[in-house]
Order: sequence, then structure tokens, then C-alpha cells
Amino acid sequence: MSNIKILGGSSHQDLSQKITDHLILELGKVVIKELRNQEAYVEIGESVRGEDIYIVQSSCGKINDSLMELLIMINACKIASASQVTAVIPCFPYAWQDKKDKSRAPISVKLVANMLSIAGADHITTMDLHAFQIQAFFDIPVDNLYAEPVVLKWIRENISEWRSCTIVSPDAGGAKRVTSIADRLDVDFALIHKERKKVNEVDHMVLVGDVKDHVAILVDDMADTCGTICHAADKLLSAGATRVYVTLTHGIFSGPDITRINSACFEAVVITNSIPQEDKMKHCSKIQVIDISTILVEAIKRTHNGESVSYLFSYVPL
Repeated sequence: MSNIKILGGSSHQDLSQKITDHLILELGKVVIKELRNQEAYVEIGESVRGEDIYIVQSSCGKINDSLMELLIMINACKIASASQVTAVIPCFPYAWQDKKDKSRAPISVKLVANMLSIAGADHITTMDLHAFQIQAFFDIPVDNLYAEPVVLKWIRENISEWRSCTIVSPDAGGAKRVTSIADRLDVDFALIHKERKKVNEVDHMVLVGDVKDHVAILVDDMADTCGTICHAADKLLSAGATRVYVTLTHGIFSGPDITRINSACFEAVVITNSIPQEDKMKHCSKIQVIDISTILVEAIKRTHNGESVSYLFSYVPL
């Protein structure tokens, strides 16, 4: 492809490299460093004039640093006369803060959307936003890709009893995601209603649906401390499930996450590489990673060529 450059931020260089390898391109030259006063410094090391630029930067590690780095990279490309700048953000920052649920609480993801637009982004490509309404916070096009096709592929290839499994949502908010997967597999679904007393602390769970003598597959968009999915797995086993798997798009994993997963009753915790997981996999054999680089590559190709990306909502590119 002509007139296209892929730039990678520091948050997920492995994913950036995989994308350029698929596209048979060289990763663009960028100097990224932290100054003595802890300011982020970015310098684009080659001409981007008249080019379509795709900047790959996920939300992980020091999220605020990664976000600021992305904003500076976008602005640097725009003032260097790039034709169009697309921010490829597999895991979107501040996605949990998508609504005003308390007095004087901010809607932080709306602020992030404004910052990206003001920095000069012309287009956003992301995956499995925590809430669909986040797309409405932007005044620029947003392609929200789904991990569902690769999750379905993994289930069919790795779970022999998938035709009689039950797809389970760990909360009511994920019901739409779970029913979509269950419908495409033509299997039953269930959900778990949870009540919280504090953030990241589940007080009570109620299973709605039947998992007795079935393999249960918990499906969620992201997990942080893993308290919810671990409690949910215990609930499913006590309700008669034979085995429990978990599939996640974004494995954020913080706090006592790995300890909880290792001691939980999961057969496997399947996550995408929207966030680097190499370090976590060294300490937890249950974690398995699905590569989403081919989906992002196809989205980049179709965006660059002015084609629809809706094909990717249902199919895994070869």
C-alpha cells in the first residue's frame, strides 16, 4: 500500500511490529523518551507529509503517560502535514468512566475523546469499548471492532463440547455480548446478577439460567482485579457446571489478579493481546492469548482504501 505509515507508541511495541509485518511495511521511526522533568518527548524521525498515519497505542502500564504520548504523536504528525491520522487504540483508556453515576463524578472518557479530537486525530480504531455510548462522545469517525469472531473461533477449535456449552455473562451489562455469542453458537446462555458495596468488591451474586452438567464459558470485555470472574466461577461450579472457561477482550490484571486466577477453578483464561501479556503468562499457565493483529491489519487496509469494516464484525480475516 502506498502513502501509509504505521507508528508505534511505547505501550505495545510487539503489537505494532506484528501489524507492520502483516502489511509488509517498516515500522515508522519515532523517538520517544521522558525528559528529566518527566515530560514526554516525541520526535517523528521521517517525513509524514501527505501520508495516512496509523498510530498504535494501547491503554496499559502507566495509562496517563501512554495517553499523553499518543496525543503528542498525533499532534506532531498533524503539524508535520500528515494527510490523515488514525489512532489505533485496541484497549481504550478511561473506558470504565463512561457515565455520571454519582454527584460531581466526571465522565472521564468523554474528556479523553475531546483531547484526541483536539490533538488532531481524524479517525479512531478501537476494540470492544466498555459501553457503546462512548462512540457518541466523538465528533470524528470511530470504528469499534469486536473480538467476538476470534473468540468464537477459539471456542470451536479448543472446547470439544462447545455444542452443549452455556455462555455466561458475569453481569447484566454484558447480556447483549453474551446473547450474540450464544446465538451464533446456537447454545444456551445465562447471566449472573451481582451487587456491589464498594468498587471492585462484589457483595452478592445470583445466577439466572441453568448450567447444570454443561461446560460454562464466562464472557466479558475486560477484567481488572479478577474478583468478579473468580466469584462467578465458584457460583457456576456450585450450580452444577462441569468446567469453567473465561474469555476476555482486555486482560488489564492488577492487584492480586494472578494469584486469584491461579487458585481459581478455571480451565483456561483466554484473552486477546490488546494489552501485552507476556509477563502475566510467565506466572500463570492458565492464561492463553489470542492474536488480534490480523483484525487490526484488515481494519487499517479497509480504512486506507475507503472500504467498509463491517465484515470484521462477523469474520476473522485470514
